[in-house]
Amino acid sequence: MNIAQALAVRGDADSYERQENAWLLEHILKLNSLELKIRADVVLSTEQQQTYVQGLARIAAGEPLAYVIGSQPFWSLDLKVTADTLVPRPDTEVLVETVLNLALTDTAHVVDLGTGTGAIALSLATERPQWQVIATDIYPPTLAVAQENATRHGLNQVQFFCGAWYAAFAGHALEKFDLIVSNPPYIDALDQHMLALAAEPERALVADHQGLADIEQIIADAPMWLKPQGWVVLEHGFQQAAAVQALFAAAGFAQIKTVKDYGANDRVTLAQFNPELM
Repeated sequence: MNIAQALAVRGDADSYERQENAWLLEHILKLNSLELKIRADVVLSTEQQQTYVQGLARIAAGEPLAYVIGSQPFWSLDLKVTADTLVPRPDTEVLVETVLNLALTDTAHVVDLGTGTGAIALSLATERPQWQVIATDIYPPTLAVAQENATRHGLNQVQFFCGAWYAAFAGHALEKFDLIVSNPPYIDALDQHMLALAAEPERALVADHQGLADIEQIIADAPMWLKPQGWVVLEHGFQQAAAVQALFAAAGFAQIKTVKDYGANDRVTLAQFNPELM
């Protein structure tokens, strides 16, 4: 089997399946996309062919390609992913863009709650190296992946704490934050979208109260951890913008705004803490 034949094993010429084939081959053969086209007649070794077929079988069984190859591009980073982490989505880059457009100081104190692979925290640390960035996660193996990603990219200024939301800071004397960001679980357990996400950790996807429970906690407790005029920026489901805006308003926030993702769906809501509204 040569490269051209391997590419044609699955999917039509312009299909997403064919693109996945190419990404998998690039990973196995250590070639970029241009080299894959130029060397279309190169024959795969027996080992390479076996690895490729096994990878396609895992994808067919419902595993994300990122789990098969062990990494996922996000922002300007290539991030390690494992079965203990969600696969970072392109739409979460909207949250990063939104944060970078805020008028924060050069030494802002920032926390990413429920960091997963570290996608948000590490992207912000890359773009704003003078910021004091903290990342938390409740699950130690997940936090270990984020720490490895930080080391891979030389982002050793990022600090990591293990625990559920703000409980991760118990016993630590920390200054209040200029910014709290999070992509928390926000899917209802009965949501039909969960069928397509079965391979990823449910604890990072599903929340009670129709998917709002963790968002409710993050917003309700944020005033205790924010400086006056500090910001909270949250990713949420496409039908949750009104509920999230209402939660912010009830907790003493102003400048409440929702930003759409690349598919024109409501995806990120931000708000500024105003103690006078409490």
